[in-house]
Amino acid sequence: MYFYDDDTQGFIEDNDIKFIRMSFSDILGNMKNIAIMPGELTRAIEYGIPFYTADVLEKKPATLMLRPDTNSLSVLPWRPQTGRVVRFFCNIFNKDGTPYAGDLRRNLGLTVTKLKEMGLQCKISTRCEFYLFKTDMDGNPTKIPFDNGGYMDIAPLDKCENARREICLSLEEMGLSPISSCHKSGPGQNEIDFASSDPLTAADNMMHYKAVVKTIAASNGLCASFMPKPLPDEIGSALKIYISITRDGKSLLGGNSSEGMAFAAGIKKYLPEFALFMNSTENSYQRLDAMKKDGTLHVMENIEIPGCDPELEIRSADACCNPYLTMQLLLEAGIEGMKNGLAFNEDEEPVLPETLEEAMKLTSESEFVSRCVPAVCTENFLRRKNMKNN
Repeated sequence: MYFYDDDTQGFIEDNDIKFIRMSFSDILGNMKNIAIMPGELTRAIEYGIPFYTADVLEKKPATLMLRPDTNSLSVLPWRPQTGRVVRFFCNIFNKDGTPYAGDLRRNLGLTVTKLKEMGLQCKISTRCEFYLFKTDMDGNPTKIPFDNGGYMDIAPLDKCENARREICLSLEEMGLSPISSCHKSGPGQNEIDFASSDPLTAADNMMHYKAVVKTIAASNGLCASFMPKPLPDEIGSALKIYISITRDGKSLLGGNSSEGMAFAAGIKKYLPEFALFMNSTENSYQRLDAMKKDGTLHVMENIEIPGCDPELEIRSADACCNPYLTMQLLLEAGIEGMKNGLAFNEDEEPVLPETLEEAMKLTSESEFVSRCVPAVCTENFLRRKNMKNN
């Protein structure tokens, strides 16, 4: 659950909290953390907890400070009920108290503020797919799917339903908002959908989601994989992102709103230049290539469902992305489209890079990315990718 600042200390004391995880995302979208004791929380909020970058955020050695966002407090339900564990997402500062330029969470928040200054409100929801695989006698992951179920199957074909149920209940207990789940088309493949929320919460939820899925899978003797194409002959796993934009309670994505169409046109124009952040592994492009060959690679679509705000659906991302960078750049591209009054061509699909190397080249040469993303982030991301490829 989430708590306001003045409730935080009382909640910690009243609920036998013994460990506090100070969490943040590295440049590749992996969750990192430092655990502190409850007595250190006041110092953490006021001054921050120091940590050494040690190649987590940038190559240059530095000491930075983690300060918890106290509104992001959530209980980890799989930990013991006595001596409980909670997690905060943190903002990152330099030792002199100034914001760290490479703080991805803060940077997304700045983009959301930019939207608010334009009189716009934004909500984002996600649908994220993953596979469940069996493990061997030593607990090591295999490539054997947990079942042979298909799309929307039920038990006994769907053997994953108990694990999905446990995942959804854990997410709900943490204060997140899963709304539905089902078996997907691949054997052992699953999907859990989240309700719409503000972009920062949506990105935080993605970080929580991957950690919860992997933890619950492991507790059931399984291995969860978010690889975009874990099995060469089976369907890949996507992260679908849904964006709604409103002004004064009225959607800009329904009907023929010129502003809404310009927002969508901006994303369509710039998406290839930041595809690296949405599709960040070699395996990502194996999935996209398979979709292209079978004719299912449709990158964007306007979605209208009765009772819901019209949404722009982004279909090309995968769960290996960094959600903070991905959501920030989708919104920045939309803002750019609105500022320049771009025209939307429904018949044109963005031409995505075909390889990781091509994606890296497009990003490194992109003026749009250099305007929106601090150089320290892009340089470290490219450096980490080059290290993996060498």
